[in-house]
Amino acid sequence: MTAPLTPPHQQPPGDDPWQTPAGGAHLGTVEEAPTMKKDVRDAVIVAVAVTVAGVALGLLWLWLAPRVPLIADDKAVFLKDTEGEEAIGGDGTFILIALGLGALSAAAVFLFRRTGGIALVAGLAVGSLLGSVLAWRLGIWLGPNQDVVAAAKAAGKGVTFDAPLKLDAKGALLAWPIAAMAVHLGLTALFAPRDPEPAWQVPPLDADPQGPGSSGL
Repeated sequence: MTAPLTPPHQQPPGDDPWQTPAGGAHLGTVEEAPTMKKDVRDAVIVAVAVTVAGVALGLLWLWLAPRVPLIADDKAVFLKDTEGEEAIGGDGTFILIALGLGALSAAAVFLFRRTGGIALVAGLAVGSLLGSVLAWRLGIWLGPNQDVVAAAKAAGKGVTFDAPLKLDAKGALLAWPIAAMAVHLGLTALFAPRDPEPAWQVPPLDADPQGPGSSGL
């Protein structure tokens, strides 16, 4: 015969492999607070930095966008080249530059913090959209005079002048956010550090299979 096993209500503390350590329920809450603050702080930094980068997009758009030549007579203002494609070239130029900046900003954000996070991605998306809007308004503000009549009078009859810079397809403002999200998602999937596998605690192998309080022969 073997000696009776110790009843479960008399087992010394610390022998239960499934027992939760004291204070374990509050440990996660204490650790999550600083992490959440850091996530929000990094998201704000990313949003502000990417928005400021919109200045570069606006200046590049102003520099590279094709000019639309206009000419005026005594009655109206006309396109000098009615078959030219300069009118749609401004939108295409904006989209191409925005796609390139979207890829660059996504790579910079990934290098800034490889672990990613929802807050960081949200900051990148918001900053990209605000940067596109800033670039659009900056390019228009620094570009040719928006008052076509005043520009025609200043140029004179029969003299060619540039049409105002404009963005006809407002959907072009989404080119930067879309490119940034796609590139950042790809970089995160390929190169982000993986979470460690959870360690499961296994009960001792010499535990009595017949249950606590039983005895055998």
